[in-house]
Amino acid sequence: MKRSFSFVDERGGLTVAFGTCFIAATYGLVRLAYGLFLPDMQTDLGVEAEQAGYISAGSSLVYCGAAAIGFARAATRPRLLVLCATCTACAGVWGMAGAADASAFSVFAVISSAGAGFASPALVTIVSRNVGSETVGRAQSTVNAGTGPGLVGAGVLALVLLPEWRLAWIAIGALTAAFAAAVLMTDRKRASTQAAAGASGLSKPWFAAHLEILVAATLMGAGSSAVWTYGRSFLVETGIGSEHDTIAAWIALGLGATAVIATARTVAILEAVDAWALSCTAMAVAITALILQPPHLSIALVACVVFGWGFTAATSALIAWTTDIDPANSAAGTAMLFVALVFGQAIGAAVLGAVITTAGFRPAFTAAATVTILAVAVRVARQRRQQSRGRRPSN
Repeated sequence: MKRSFSFVDERGGLTVAFGTCFIAATYGLVRLAYGLFLPDMQTDLGVEAEQAGYISAGSSLVYCGAAAIGFARAATRPRLLVLCATCTACAGVWGMAGAADASAFSVFAVISSAGAGFASPALVTIVSRNVGSETVGRAQSTVNAGTGPGLVGAGVLALVLLPEWRLAWIAIGALTAAFAAAVLMTDRKRASTQAAAGASGLSKPWFAAHLEILVAATLMGAGSSAVWTYGRSFLVETGIGSEHDTIAAWIALGLGATAVIATARTVAILEAVDAWALSCTAMAVAITALILQPPHLSIALVACVVFGWGFTAATSALIAWTTDIDPANSAAGTAMLFVALVFGQAIGAAVLGAVITTAGFRPAFTAAATVTILAVAVRVARQRRQQSRGRRPSN
């Protein structure tokens, strides 16, 4: 077997497999399935649309807080962060399952989002210390792509269990706890080079080196909120298909995100900034395809596949980008960039919601595609600046 696939035969392969499952649970099932199950939960609990928006905003803020803690502690205490992710995610989903009214449901829904914030930076460190340096980049991309299988799993649960959404949340909590235990059992309990370096602190030049990527992540997050927050509502509004068709579109998002695992080796050949430009462009094209007239279900499904791939590949590019800047502090960089991404999603959801209310879905999605392209423009600006620095004055 080629060395580029060697982590499959080593103990690190189990870490990658269970880490992928844990991301699938905390992101694809816990955090993102909220929007998928929301219509049924609204019917049973009387959650108004405005309240649902507040829940989404609160969840984003809690995610950012958890990721900020991960930023500070991932390099030295990744196992503790896995435990924190498990406790908050499970408490949240099981609390939602048992909620008797909208108020209790809101509290637990917000708490559950912290799990994803704790999970990502923790797994960056755990993967780094369990996988060989030759394959760690592809391993990180594979684990990060766990969101895709999680989205597919959420769609399958919706098809099988809805309208019994409480049973779905109970099952999701059990899966999350099981995957967390598996990650902790396969992790080597030892200090890593990364952990030792990360504990020494971060300098002002380190933050300055991330300025471009912080802007890019925020813009991408804002653009992506159109699909994650309003995508299913848009499909229902346009009457593209039945309720099952809209769930199928959600599964298509997951299939596209899962495809990142298959393309990880190819994309890894690219520089991180080039992978970023490619993935964000794919997202912008997919968002634009959704608003084509007249609407077609087949086009919508393909667009969802492309968007799912582009979004997940872009988040993997963020990990690779910060690793290129400073490998020793990649966990802290990942946490910081994911905070910027989710902060952008919060802003985008609020602004696009206002646009939808006043002008409709298509102008809002057009604006989202434009913002996503602006995230690519950061790459172009960087390239021009590098070319300018490389010029020599003529004699």
